[in-house]
Amino acid sequence: MRHLILSIVLSVLAFSTPAAAESDNFPDRAAIETLISAQMRAFEADDAAAAFAFASPDLQAKFGNPATFMDMVRAGYAPVYRPRAVEFRDLVPSPAGLDQQVFVIGPDGRAYLAHYMMEPQPDGSWRIGGCYLEPLGEESV
Repeated sequence: MRHLILSIVLSVLAFSTPAAAESDNFPDRAAIETLISAQMRAFEADDAAAAFAFASPDLQAKFGNPATFMDMVRAGYAPVYRPRAVEFRDLVPSPAGLDQQVFVIGPDGRAYLAHYMMEPQPDGSWRIGGCYLEPLGEESV
């Protein structure tokens, strides 16, 4: 009987753990948040070279130079280029690496979930392999 009760308790605990708690188990979480924050500071300072340096080698090859990269960010990524508010959320596995989800309020006051696709590098560091924006409703920080 004890084994049955113990099995039931362990089953309940295993299935009641929130999925978001799993995202806190990544040892590189702080490094990834620091990297994304540093890129956002580079955007704020209009420092194209610094912002470009945080991009993965593949992303750098795609855009070729910091100026072209920064033009793309200004034109299509205003919520991360000039956010009013930023809040780091879940870090979840993806086929390419990790998806760091960042809640942002764009300069237009609208809410977005920015999905930063983080790519591991051979030296153990991380780089930003891409970002896509998911429009949200009336959520706030």
